[in-house]
Amino acid sequence: MIHHNGHHHRPSLYHFLLLAGRRIKPLHQVHAQIIISGKTTSLPLLTNLLTSACAAGAILYTRQLLFSIPHPDSFLFSSLIKTSTNHNFFPDSIIFYRHMLLCNAITGSSNHAFTSVIKACANLSALGIGKNVHCHVLVCGYGSDLFVQAALVSFYAKCNELGVARKVFDEMPQRTLVAWNSMISGYEQNGLAEEAIGLFNCMRDSGLEFDLVTMVSVLSACSQVGDLGLGEWIHAYINGNGLRVTTTIGTSLINMYGRCGDVIKARKVFDSLDQQNVITWTAMISTYGMHGYGKEAMEIFHLMKLHGPDPNAVTFIAVLSACAHAGLVSEGRLAYTSMIQDYRIVPRVEHHVSMVDMLGRAGLINEAYRHIQDMNGIKPTAAVWTAMLGACKMHKNISLGVVAAENILAIEPHHPGHFVLISNIYAMAGQMDRVEMVRNMMIQKGLKKQVGYATIEVDKKMYLFSMADKSHPETDRIYRYLDELMERCREVGYTPVFESVMHEVEEEERVHALRYHSEKLALAFGLLKTGDGSVIRIVKNLRVCEDCHLAIKFISLVTKRNIIVRDKLRFHHFEDGSCSCLDYW
Repeated sequence: MIHHNGHHHRPSLYHFLLLAGRRIKPLHQVHAQIIISGKTTSLPLLTNLLTSACAAGAILYTRQLLFSIPHPDSFLFSSLIKTSTNHNFFPDSIIFYRHMLLCNAITGSSNHAFTSVIKACANLSALGIGKNVHCHVLVCGYGSDLFVQAALVSFYAKCNELGVARKVFDEMPQRTLVAWNSMISGYEQNGLAEEAIGLFNCMRDSGLEFDLVTMVSVLSACSQVGDLGLGEWIHAYINGNGLRVTTTIGTSLINMYGRCGDVIKARKVFDSLDQQNVITWTAMISTYGMHGYGKEAMEIFHLMKLHGPDPNAVTFIAVLSACAHAGLVSEGRLAYTSMIQDYRIVPRVEHHVSMVDMLGRAGLINEAYRHIQDMNGIKPTAAVWTAMLGACKMHKNISLGVVAAENILAIEPHHPGHFVLISNIYAMAGQMDRVEMVRNMMIQKGLKKQVGYATIEVDKKMYLFSMADKSHPETDRIYRYLDELMERCREVGYTPVFESVMHEVEEEERVHALRYHSEKLALAFGLLKTGDGSVIRIVKNLRVCEDCHLAIKFISLVTKRNIIVRDKLRFHHFEDGSCSCLDYW
């Protein structure tokens, strides 16, 4: 470019930096130019060079260069911390932050520096470092900065410090969408679905607009507790506001409908999606599988192989689990072989659990046992042996049941659920001395049987019942009605299954203990409170016991109602005296 006095004007070093962009070689050349022109003390130039190098991924070069600068200022550090976090160089973000402290450059640092380093700590679950940063935040006067507070909420939630996260959240003068989302997803990801839903309801009441991130967390919380009402509300909100159903939201909706017991709606969502990825296909297979619709699960799997993406390891867990729940042994064997040979997927423990489960339920106990012995260098876990033990109990194979029981006790000696199963297997074998031994072990270890509870949604409200629960205001009416129901069931052939109660209880107490199990109480309440045609949906936190399973079949017969029970393992659809699981769970 020629100026009016005729001299050539040389482009500035900034100009060359701009041209270099995020390419390492040109950046090295600019660095050389800076040294030649004696501009090595120009912090604005160096800041530009360093952030460009960091963004280009030359992180070692960036560090060497930074450590060679005698007096870096807070602006340089803020830029570097922000850039390294934005490009997922989380450990380096923390290294730069520590160097900033050493250089006493923290005083003038911006909220960006704090937000970025807190985000880096969250991604690394670096609780100790993050707490230190929180102290610096307060000292430097950024304690009430909205962006910093939102980052802190997210950080504590990701580190499972939900109490602290909530405290920061509650102290925010204005809560940003990021803060709400972090708090809701923190609850949901730590299994506190009720809290997540409660907080979402507060957010809705405050009139704040929520986004797809909020919805994915809330739909997942609905899936955990079986809150179909709220899940449907969110689906209607998406449709009503013309929001695009992405694959992420689509998958969340499929899982929500599936886990809340509405398979037809889950399939409708699946069919309506413009795009389907491996996660969406897997969610649909898994939904069918957990409801015992093995044939439908396999149909979707075949469609996926024809038109969809390649199935992955998780897809095959869903497929094998569907085969196990529906007794499709030959299909399961084929899928397992195809997984290894056609897709080169190395079986994980979860695949082995499903294979043992599938073979064992079908009565192929010895083949299941051989499968455990041939797990190609993978050590059988407690889950593998539990599948084996369940099959042995189902088919009354006492000798292998005892082998499975002893392996479980060796691997997980502190899990109360195992002891109950094991005690039952010994009782079936008539080894009452062993039953006594197991009971004494439980007492010594201070283990208590996990408390079972059941929830039911009536008029958009969730109600929780535990065994022999008397906390409900209408307890007397519920108990009276349940007694009547059980009487009607006895008249058409129901007799209690006493194996479902630990074997040391007297007969009269056993009848009482069985009658007032949580799912029976929830069911009686639901039948009392809902109209004739409506479906009853119950969620149980443990596996439904044999007696409740039998009783609910009879209740569905005498009341002519459809009853859906989701237990820890799967769904049971009761209708006219039979269950979709074909007594196979």
